[in-house]
Amino acid sequence: MERQRPPLLEVKANTELKKSLAKAPSRLPLSGSRLKRGPEQMEPALEPAKKRTRGLGPAPKIDTLCPRAPPLSTASQSQGQAAAQRFPRKTGPCPPSTVLKNQRLVPPAPAQKPAASTAPPVVGGKKPGRRPGWDLKGQLCDVNAELKRCREKTQTLDQENQQLRAQLQEAQQQASALGTERSSLEGELARVRAQAEQGQRELGSLSARVRELEERLSTQEGLVHTLQKEQLELQEERRTLTTQLEEQERRLRASEAALSSSQAEVASLRQETTAQAALLAERGDRLHALDMERRRLHNQLQELKGNIRVFCRVRPVLTGEPSPAPGFLVFPAGPGGPADIPTRLSLTRSDDRRGTLTGAPAPPTRHDFSFDRVFPPESRQDEVFEEIAMLVQSALDGYPVCIFAYGQTGSGKTFTMEGGPEGDPQLEGLIPRALRHLFAVAEEMSSQGWAYSFVASYVEIYNETVRDLLATGSRKGQGGECEIRRAGPGSEELTVTNARYVLVSCEKEVRTLLQLAHQNRAVARTAQNERSSRSHSVFQLQIFGEHAARGLKCGAPLNLIDLAGSERLDPSLALGREERDRLRETQAINSSLSTLGLVIMALSNKEPHVPYRNSKLTYLLQSSLGGSAKMLMFVNISPLEENASESLNSLRFASKVNQCVIGTAQANKK
Repeated sequence: MERQRPPLLEVKANTELKKSLAKAPSRLPLSGSRLKRGPEQMEPALEPAKKRTRGLGPAPKIDTLCPRAPPLSTASQSQGQAAAQRFPRKTGPCPPSTVLKNQRLVPPAPAQKPAASTAPPVVGGKKPGRRPGWDLKGQLCDVNAELKRCREKTQTLDQENQQLRAQLQEAQQQASALGTERSSLEGELARVRAQAEQGQRELGSLSARVRELEERLSTQEGLVHTLQKEQLELQEERRTLTTQLEEQERRLRASEAALSSSQAEVASLRQETTAQAALLAERGDRLHALDMERRRLHNQLQELKGNIRVFCRVRPVLTGEPSPAPGFLVFPAGPGGPADIPTRLSLTRSDDRRGTLTGAPAPPTRHDFSFDRVFPPESRQDEVFEEIAMLVQSALDGYPVCIFAYGQTGSGKTFTMEGGPEGDPQLEGLIPRALRHLFAVAEEMSSQGWAYSFVASYVEIYNETVRDLLATGSRKGQGGECEIRRAGPGSEELTVTNARYVLVSCEKEVRTLLQLAHQNRAVARTAQNERSSRSHSVFQLQIFGEHAARGLKCGAPLNLIDLAGSERLDPSLALGREERDRLRETQAINSSLSTLGLVIMALSNKEPHVPYRNSKLTYLLQSSLGGSAKMLMFVNISPLEENASESLNSLRFASKVNQCVIGTAQANKK
């Protein structure tokens, strides 16, 4: 096999090949030329082309023979040659041909030698003399033989001409392909150069970092050298003192010598203890300063992303559901191409109620939306949590955090917040993953002197009534007794009376609470889902942190809310008893969702009055929706075309929320 050459070398070789072919003059005669070339002259001309084709050198110059009129007689041929000598023709160059690497030209068929004529043979190596005028038959035979040879030569030259023209056309096609390949390779070269420039910039930053570390290393080495020098001096001094003590032992009593030695050792130990304590205190101060800087930079990063962020998630098509038409939901790539994080979504909707003047159906309407992040149907649960893990970390640093799951019934809100069936860790929702993350980070920060405690509660708001989802035994079904009250006089913290607050410290305890809440939550069968959540579920985790050594305290709530279905009322719904219950539920749900939107808009517009009390949901989350809070909303939509209207309403609501901006968040520290 032939060894493959790098693409850049092939481009360079092909470029030089084109330049050499463009400069090479053509040896093809004009179409009207009558210059006669026999087989003996054709074979030497074609022999170099054959040799160059077999090698790996540059492509040969191919002579294309143009058709010539056969000469009728030797006399006319001699006259044409004499005229050509007197008036030489100017032959223009034929277009150069290009041959691809590793492809050999097909050599033309060798010219056939003319058959032996019927002319009288040559006697004694001399040509026969001119036939006498009366020998008409002999002259006719000579003319026929000459005509036959000319025809054979013409046929051979035509075949060679056709072969060479075919080779020329193939070489031109190959030259076009090489040009296309050159363009693609030039694009690749530009991309490689851009990557090289980026690598140079990164190398520069790393070099600066290396120089900084080398300076620090040299400083540390100097300090170590100084300490080693002091150690040697102390050792020398110690040996001197030991010698002196040995001299004094002979003069003093044994008790005095022992006492002096003990006092010296105690003094040395005290110095070492003092030095170690100072070093430990210095390192503790530095570690605390780094932790405070980490919290400041982390909060600054979250503020740059926005204190109100909106993510859109499209659930996959379930088994038994019809597949949507191509182009119904499109996820356009970002400016950097497919490698960019998707942030845009396009929904194409065709409305049969609209039409043109001719009666034909109106063309489909495309609706484009842009969010902070868009998760396609194939997104996994761990990918979704990875995007909000830093936001959950903010709750541990003392910033109130509120995460909503918004959308119509059956769009995947509960799956996003709580997860799928038990036993599959890949399907775990945001609530168990967030608690696991908080427990792990709190364990790491315990080595820095921080101690954290977590108190969980889980309530639902059904028809503007607060119910405790963690109630057990006789307390089940007594949700009407739960009320939202302030924790104390003058306190801004809100609490739910008669609700159960559970101290949790591990993931297993949280999973038990989620199972209990799932059993107690109000659900009903709707047209959109066999088991639809008809209430807002609010999981609250109160986080308390304390650094006893420095007297620092922080506390903030983490709210994970699974909102009820946001579908609109059906005007054609029959008002039976069960339908009236569904109607009241839908009215209460839509009213609370509208209030949530009004509260967010009022906070964004810095209005003096924010209507928190218009809904139990916003009143309960009052401390987590203000300017010191961080909010994230997941808008969940269905991929089915039959839900296009509800999906469009959800996307419009989320787009309005995404345009809101809340002031800088402040940590709750004491």
